[in-house]
Amino acid sequence: MFGTSHLMHSNRGAIASSLSNDQLRRAASSVFAEDPHDSRSERYQFIPTIQVLDAMRAEGFVPVRAMQSKTRDLDRRDHTKHMVVLRHQNDLSKTDICPEIILLNSHDGSSSYQLHAGLFRFVCSNGIIVSDATFASVRVHHSGRNLIDDVIEGTYEVVKETPMLMGKIDLMQSTQLNDRERNIFAESALELKYESADAAPIDSSKLLSYRRSEDKLPDLWTTFNTVQENLIRGGLSGRTAKGNRTSTRAVKGVSENVRLNKALWTLAEKMAQLKH
Repeated sequence: MFGTSHLMHSNRGAIASSLSNDQLRRAASSVFAEDPHDSRSERYQFIPTIQVLDAMRAEGFVPVRAMQSKTRDLDRRDHTKHMVVLRHQNDLSKTDICPEIILLNSHDGSSSYQLHAGLFRFVCSNGIIVSDATFASVRVHHSGRNLIDDVIEGTYEVVKETPMLMGKIDLMQSTQLNDRERNIFAESALELKYESADAAPIDSSKLLSYRRSEDKLPDLWTTFNTVQENLIRGGLSGRTAKGNRTSTRAVKGVSENVRLNKALWTLAEKMAQLKH
């Protein structure tokens, strides 16, 4: 269903700034849809994502990254699924780990309004989506009378769990892994992206390759971030089934990005539970 996608973010330096509407439009034009896709019925309540974002801005939550999945059906191009990452304006100056809100939506029926907890790790400009197995996620369907109010209320439901989320990070940072445990984590993570280890173009040990000196630490939090970054960004050299040289692809589809991020978070939580 999805092809490549666009990603725009404002975290080029240590301090983030919010995206303007022009930047948002270049990253995810369907945020600004002027009408629903023709496939939607009369019961479908159309409220463009930009109106929801304007309401969230009024509450102090500003967009810092955005992406949109392309579709082969050009008729759906301006209505397709998109993801906007928001951060409270009071957190824009943070330079370590920052909580975020992940907003998903579409105007072609492929997604309701969804809100998920997220994190941003500045040392690697790495965005993480947290599993809803243990943290609140909110879905608002395109049929309610107070859709914008429901999204705002859902945002605060996600935000109120930030202290518990930061506590999970503290636990992962204090969880030390030996080489065998790190390899097990990488092997399990590889199979989340590929059907099996045999189907993957790389050995799982490649996922433990760190891109900066800060990621040499053997704790669970660092291991998780290293593996997640390598899986999501791709670019790791490997071999095809026929032995030809290749490199792993970045995850560009919105749905796959969310699925893989959540699965990796759950894997990290399970590893922490086994160690404590």
